[in-house]
Amino acid sequence: MDPLPETESRRALAELLEVLRDVDERWVSPQWNLYTAADAVEAHRALMHYLQWGLVGLFERDPSAPRFERLVTPNRKLLGDNPDTVYFEAPVSADYAYRVRGETKDADYLSITVESSAGWGSMDNQVLGVLNDTTLETDADGRFEIVIGGEPQEGNWLAPPPDEGQIISRHYFEDATHAGTDPDRWPAMQIEVIGGTPPARPSDTAVSAGIRRIAAFIRELTVDRVPMAQGEPRSWVSLVPNEFPPPGLPGDLGLSATDAAYALAPFVVGPDEALVIRGRWPDCRYANVSLWNRHLQSLDYANRSISLNRAQMVADADGRFTAVISHIDPGVPNWLDTEGRPFGIAFWRFMLPEGDIETPQGELVPLADLPDRL
Repeated sequence: MDPLPETESRRALAELLEVLRDVDERWVSPQWNLYTAADAVEAHRALMHYLQWGLVGLFERDPSAPRFERLVTPNRKLLGDNPDTVYFEAPVSADYAYRVRGETKDADYLSITVESSAGWGSMDNQVLGVLNDTTLETDADGRFEIVIGGEPQEGNWLAPPPDEGQIISRHYFEDATHAGTDPDRWPAMQIEVIGGTPPARPSDTAVSAGIRRIAAFIRELTVDRVPMAQGEPRSWVSLVPNEFPPPGLPGDLGLSATDAAYALAPFVVGPDEALVIRGRWPDCRYANVSLWNRHLQSLDYANRSISLNRAQMVADADGRFTAVISHIDPGVPNWLDTEGRPFGIAFWRFMLPEGDIETPQGELVPLADLPDRL
């Protein structure tokens, strides 16, 4: 039997396999501060989540025939996902004009951003344009229509990226349950090319390009990304365990909401310790704190208490609260479950904040002394 002819897709697949091998040999290693079997398992799980998004969102990515995909789910976590947020993403290009139809779904905060896409998933990408629910025009039922590209116009219009990029929608819900696990909270989002025609059937060029997009994305989040401790942190990022920085604006940081304030710090908690956090919720549209692993993946919010928004946290009339990060349930309100891990990241979000935001204060205490400290 004659062998199949050589194709570009086969060469691209070989390149993807080589990237996966390189990731396992170099990224899952002490070079990226991964030392234990547990570290390797968690890194391989993160890699599978990256690969999953690559297959769902990047492989057949076509700005001439875009479709919205949910960016993250309870079983696909990447790039700092949030349990209370439903994200949708679709590719766009300066070569076309688009019509987006969606619904607010009574979200506490909603934004639509157009972003550049030099390398998908890169934090160096730039937010180019934004509509949030303070500027978005909707009908009485919360439905909206947005035009991207074409001639500038009044109302719901956004300029396209200069070449290729993406549109991302963010629906934040400050509810007693997490919107990420509640299908009733998932909005309907549609996108179409205005005056578009059906794309050509998948070709060798298209399939190989899709495979290479996946490979580039995986490289971007692994071997091409320096460990957090070796990079230059932003003002709202702390590298000191259990010490939170003043919340700050992300600026044009890719894959972020430009009208939010963030604060991030690693937590390190021993088996017989608890991290007590005291703070005060600011005036804002939405706020929460959630726990991630080192790969910017939220912990298991479908089954554990790893995230608290203002509707879920017990606070006084002035918005002041005390939360506790520990490995076991200490029997107090506002517990954040580490899943038994000694290290992770605590991340704060404040959407459309007004005025100053108090910096949360952390104090590591013996677990046995917790009742007296509270």
